[in-house]
Parts: sequence; C-alpha cells; structure tokens
Amino acid sequence: MKKLTSFLLATVIAGSVFTTSAMANPAYGQRFYLKKLKICKKDGLKNGAVFAIKHNRKGWESLKESGKLQQEWTNICPHGAKKIKKMRDKDIKNLYDFVWKYASDGETPTCG
Repeated sequence: MKKLTSFLLATVIAGSVFTTSAMANPAYGQRFYLKKLKICKKDGLKNGAVFAIKHNRKGWESLKESGKLQQEWTNICPHGAKKIKKMRDKDIKNLYDFVWKYASDGETPTCG
C-alpha cells in the first residue's frame, strides 16, 4: 500500500510539472520580446507594450486562428522578420499569450 501511495504521489507531481511546462506563458513571451525583438525599436516600437497594443484581444485571437500571427508580427516589426520567422512553436505560443494579455483592451505591461 505504501508503494502504491508513493507511486501515485510521484505520478501526480510529475503530471503537474509536465502540464505546466506545456502551457504558454505571457512572462516568457515578454522575455522573448525583450531578448529577440529589441530591434523593433528601429520600426518605431518603443517597447513590448506598443507592440502588443497594435490589436485588441479579438484581433490577436482571429490572427492566431487564421494562421497569420507571424505574418502580422512581421508587418508590425519588419526589422525583426528573421527572428520571427525562426521562432519555435513554444515561442510563438508564449509571444501570443503576451500580446493577447497586454492587447489594447487588456492589461498594462511593465516592460522595456
């Protein structure tokens, strides 16, 4: 019985760790913007907040559903086109969560 309880506890802990890492995170999206898309300043984007407020939440959501998210990011920040094109799936999900959370009708971010 003790072994079964230990096994079940380990399974629950492992499951929660894996689910957390599989979900997107706006903080990681913000970090991606700060590390990889600082070059967007050349396009007149002062910071990530200006990048995110280009659309409202419905606008970002519709772009994601239509598969045109990276294309729109490239339109907003042409100088970051190479970085945007090379984004991994998890980076796309995280940056999407960032722009959705801080969209024009969303929260106000504190980012550089």
